[in-house]
Formats: sequence, C-alpha cells, structure tokens
Amino acid sequence: MKLYGTVAGTTGVSEVTIEGEQIVSLCPASPASAPPDLVIAPGFIDIQINGYGGLSFGTPDTTPEVLDYVVRAQRGIGVLFICPTVCTTSHENTIHALRMLTEARRNPELAHAVPCYHLEGPYIGKEDGPRGAHPLPHVRPPDWDEFRRFQDAAEGKIGIITLGPEHPGAIPFIERLVESGVIAAIGHTGATPEQIRDAVAAGARLSTHLGNGSHARIDRHPNYIWEQLAADELCASIIADGHHLPPSVVKSMVRAKGVDRTILVSDAVAAAGLSPGVYPAEGREIEVLPNGRVQMKGTPYLAGSGLILSEGIGNTVRFAGVSLAEAVQMATRNPATLLGLGDTLGTVAPGREANLVLFRWNAQECSLILESVVVRGRLIPIDEMKDAMRPAGQQAF
Repeated sequence: MKLYGTVAGTTGVSEVTIEGEQIVSLCPASPASAPPDLVIAPGFIDIQINGYGGLSFGTPDTTPEVLDYVVRAQRGIGVLFICPTVCTTSHENTIHALRMLTEARRNPELAHAVPCYHLEGPYIGKEDGPRGAHPLPHVRPPDWDEFRRFQDAAEGKIGIITLGPEHPGAIPFIERLVESGVIAAIGHTGATPEQIRDAVAAGARLSTHLGNGSHARIDRHPNYIWEQLAADELCASIIADGHHLPPSVVKSMVRAKGVDRTILVSDAVAAAGLSPGVYPAEGREIEVLPNGRVQMKGTPYLAGSGLILSEGIGNTVRFAGVSLAEAVQMATRNPATLLGLGDTLGTVAPGREANLVLFRWNAQECSLILESVVVRGRLIPIDEMKDAMRPAGQQAF
C-alpha cells in the first residue's frame, strides 16, 4: 500500500510505502500526488483519558465493553493508543476497574491500542484545590502492598501512577515504582518545592496536567509549579482546551519545558463526545456546553475535560505559537518516548510499525479534519468509523 501526503515535520509530498504492518520506505513524490493540505502523521497517543461518549473506566459498573468502545471511538479522532486512566476511588472499585481493563485487553486489537494503564490516585494530595474532584474519603498515603494488589489485578499493566509527594513515605514509594519500571508522576499535589525536588531525585519523570489539580492561590515564589517547570528531568502533560489553562499559560509552559518535554493529553471524562446538554453524574448534574467545556450545572466549576486530543493539537499551535509538526510531536513522539515505545511508535519512518493518521490541516483556523487512519498497516477511512463515534449513553463518572 502506498500513501501520499506531507509527512508532519517535512516539506513537500512524500510517498509512504507500507508492507504488512510496517513502513518500508519514505521518499519524495510528485506534488500532484496529494492535496497540499493533506498531512500524514503518526497515530496520536493519549496517556490520560478517563472515558468518552458517556462511559468511564472507573465506575463500579464498568465492563470490558467500555474499553472496546472508547478505543474504537478514539480512532475516529486520530488517537490510536491510550492509557486508560482510573482515578481515586475505593480499593474495591479500583480492583474491579483494573480487572475489567485487563479482561478487555485479552482481545489482541485492544491490547495493541493500550500499552499500559494510568492510575491517577488514590495517593494524591488531600487539600482542597490540589485534590481537585477526587473524593476525599478515598484519598490515602502510598501503600506498597495495596499497589501490588492493584498491579496484580492489572496483570502488571499499570505503567503510570500520579501521586502527591507530600505524603509520608511517598519518596521511598517513588523509588520502588522506578525500580519496578512504573513511571512516577507528580500531580494533584500541594507539595513544597523541597518535596518536589526530592520526588525528582527519587526518579519521578512526569508532571500530570501541570497547572491543574492545584490551589487557586499559591505563593508567588517559590511554589510547586515553578519547581516542576524548572526540573529538566520532568516532562509535563498539559490540557490545552482553553478551559483548564488559559492560552497564555499554555504558551508559557511550552516555552519553559520546551517542545521535547511537553506532552498533550485530553484528560477526557465520560462527558467528552456527548452533545451539549445536562447529564446526571452520581447524584450531581453536569453540563456540557457548546464550546466543549464540562462543568457542574449552574456553577463556573469544571467537572472534568471534554477535550478531543486532535483539537488540543490545533489549540497548541494557536496558543503557544508552535508549528503543526511540533504540536503533533507533543501528542506522538513525546508520549511514545516516555512510555519506552519510541523505537516503534511516534514517528513516520521506515522500519516503524504503520500506525498513521491522515488529515487535512486548515492553517488559518488551526484545525484538522481526519480523513483516515492506518492501524498496523490496515487503512480505515473515516466513513467506516462513524458508528463507533456515536455517544454510547449517559455520562457515567
């Protein structure tokens, strides 16, 4: 199979030749071979996604079918790899959620799309602000024995854990995570700068949705945001939806961390992908606005993210003044490198597995329109994914 378009990060039209599941060659092609706005990029990777289309990975009634639906729906927006994220909840609910994900991954197609799971909590900061929307009764200090039970339920597939380093025992816990090959991420924290530095020295490698899960007001300096921005050892994930972070903050963070250390995430909750309206959510009501913002009904308070990662790429070009290729890198090569998958995913090059996104790029509006994806060498046009993109039900987190 031969594909024609401008490979993200290059100029001019290229011919991408795929045999089986691999890219075998990449060479210049005639400009007449493809429209000038058709871009070929690596499949997008979202390392933090809680649900989509009315379904959530972390609810007590989640099933293996939830992962199947979300993987198919995400393909329709160009996201070919996800790290399903389970947030703070009871021990029993966490075990159940991990078992359902693991059961779903017995399907080879889903196993390919899900390199690992992201455990966001329960070992996060307890304070209002840093804790965010995580339920206080289930927030607790790190417990290695409990984590091992979680990892057993996940059959070893917990690859990222977000925690607050201010907890007693957090630093040796991070050291044990690193020894076991799990990425330790700092997030939902009110830690002191010294505690941040200790976490980095212990091996923490990621700041989870930096600038969110924090106090509304903090000391001008020093504080835990500056400390993480200054730590070259840390990549920073950001939610570039214009709601969680103002455009000027996105721009400042990208400039501080640099393109190579910035990772775009959706942090999408179950309400993502639903039509504007009001939905029930565990005794509350949340509202999805026409601009995609998800908030508690009748309040200005966010109730999660409704971001679609492809929109986050366009937003980052607009907000941060980076090129399309740089924004794509933040959603492809950078997360692949963090996950240790840089040898197979995240770039378009001979010898790499053929997982690609083909889209039209509108440079004036900084928006992209998906045309098709390639999954392990199989071309799937957008029209064949329409059924999978329909919302699956009511918002469920």
